[in-house]
Amino acid sequence: MPHISIFLELTRLKKSIGYMLLFWPCAWGLTIAYDFQNGFEKYFFYILLFFLGSVLMRSAGCIVNDIIDKDFDKNVERTKNRPLASGKITVKLSIIYAIILCLLAFLVLINFNFLTIILAISSMPLAFSYPLMKRFTYWPQLFLGITFNYGLLLGWTSITETINFLPIIFYFGAIFWTLGYDTIYGFQDIEDDEIIGVKSTSIKFKKNPKIFLSICYFIFTLCYLIMGMNIDFNNYFFIGFFVIIFHLFIFQIYNFDKNNKSKCLNIFKSNNILGLLILITILIGKIQL
Repeated sequence: MPHISIFLELTRLKKSIGYMLLFWPCAWGLTIAYDFQNGFEKYFFYILLFFLGSVLMRSAGCIVNDIIDKDFDKNVERTKNRPLASGKITVKLSIIYAIILCLLAFLVLINFNFLTIILAISSMPLAFSYPLMKRFTYWPQLFLGITFNYGLLLGWTSITETINFLPIIFYFGAIFWTLGYDTIYGFQDIEDDEIIGVKSTSIKFKKNPKIFLSICYFIFTLCYLIMGMNIDFNNYFFIGFFVIIFHLFIFQIYNFDKNNKSKCLNIFKSNNILGLLILITILIGKIQL
């Protein structure tokens, strides 16, 4: 039982927000590409595969992140008790766990077409180099956005076996969604990060964070709208679009307080609801009335 507890803590499996934020873009890409007139069986099967893949890869990514950051984590209040930082588990055993998780994720991946498999494998360097970015640039959240939303392209190619303008513009916008919400998340650790020399967009834009967040979310909503206008959605899609705008600009940005760590965490977690809302909006928008 202690080993199971340490494994769950190491992989953050009890904190669903991490793998859900990885899963939602996969579901979006799959849904905008899928033709529901052919039935729902394949859709639900692929949704399950993407969910499993998200959980497995997020778990492996957490382990790699903690291996790389274990010395930093010791000096940050929020992370000092993580298994590797506190010495509850060895690096060697953690690497074994990460390899097993990646192998399981590969077994999920091979259920897709060849293009999707190649694109997914190509993203591996992005996934495992992200933790290093905070040492060299104030934009690690940008690299996280590129990595976390890559599944949107995979969702699209899993159905179409091609790539075009629509998923790319949506992917580009989703990168800025992640750039925004992870900047909010970063304000929880900003004091410790500045002391130990870790960089982030939270630090770079700490004087005017709401302006930066507004720009990020504006780009996301603009790309989302462009995507929606180029797909044969019904009017319910655009009603949902305004609900999404309200959530991003009123609930998140208006209520944001960089000095309130608890509020920063709650706003960050609300993006799980936003991800579901976007999926529902796309689904409803594809219903032909």
